[in-house]
Amino acid sequence: MLLEFRKSSYSTGGENCVEVADLPAGAAIRDSKHPELGFLPVGASEWTAFARMVARDRARA
Repeated sequence: MLLEFRKSSYSTGGENCVEVADLPAGAAIRDSKHPELGFLPVGASEWTAFARMVARDRARA
């Protein structure tokens, strides 16, 4: 399976960047500085919960 990674919209503009790719049942996450180290697959419900948490934290800032 060839994954198409893109910079996450939840990454900061500086050094802290992660990339995400769509999976059939969730997402794959990897460090943009070390893509050769592989990725972490997460399920759809976990990815949704994470995205909601980040959005909530951004709204508080």
